[in-house]
Amino acid sequence: MPFVRARDLVVHFAFDGPPDAPVVLLANSLGTNVHLWDEQIEPLAASRRVLRYDMRGHGLTTTANGPLPTETRVEELADDAVALLDALRIARASVVGLSIGGLVTQRLAAAYPRRVERVVLCATGSRIGTVASWNERIATVEREGIGAIVEATMGRWFTARTRAERPELVRGFSAMLLSTPRAGYVAGCHAVRDADLRADDARITCPALVLTGEGDPTAPPDVGTALRDAIPNAEFALITGASHLLCVEQPAATNAMLLRFLEDER
Repeated sequence: MPFVRARDLVVHFAFDGPPDAPVVLLANSLGTNVHLWDEQIEPLAASRRVLRYDMRGHGLTTTANGPLPTETRVEELADDAVALLDALRIARASVVGLSIGGLVTQRLAAAYPRRVERVVLCATGSRIGTVASWNERIATVEREGIGAIVEATMGRWFTARTRAERPELVRGFSAMLLSTPRAGYVAGCHAVRDADLRADDARITCPALVLTGEGDPTAPPDVGTALRDAIPNAEFALITGASHLLCVEQPAATNAMLLRFLEDER
């Protein structure tokens, strides 16, 4: 069953792993879809059920009642994730989110503490970017389309070495970005622009791990350590040789961190 009705959405999802195992929910980044996490599925699904989904306005997830609004909020995206868990009758899950998915994960842990076992916050912060930078990106996409930002986005998503040595990977993610509905992308930009999770972060009580790419210009290491400091008893780890999409560039290192943290009995 790859689609389910949740709130006002028809949500596209993929579910892997053994029956009755603990659930880990994976929340994608702006301009990506469920395939962001392809390299994480096999190692995670050996011991847990892995639920990944296309966020509102991304991939194959669509609104059930009319066109997608061009503005949304992180709080609404977190409510979408809880509605998906409800629709699949999942009471509790660990959550891994990257970039905007990390903002959603922070909100989930703060607003729905009984639903969240532990969280991994990848390539994210309490805030990401500036209002001016997001307004500029929104204006460019609304005026010229997503194609106008592909080159700059690949420069943020991947290190120079990956762009030079793995052009097929970069082409694939360029295509993924281009396939994102313009309204969905713009709505996500509004959500990130307006998000300030500092008050929520202080309320997070579950175990938390912050993962940051060493060369990430969007959520650099100082943003990651600030997020760690904002969450009581959070951990921080740096992924070397990675930019923003750390789970894609350095899957082995990312998977090792995920498995160690998710299997911790504390």
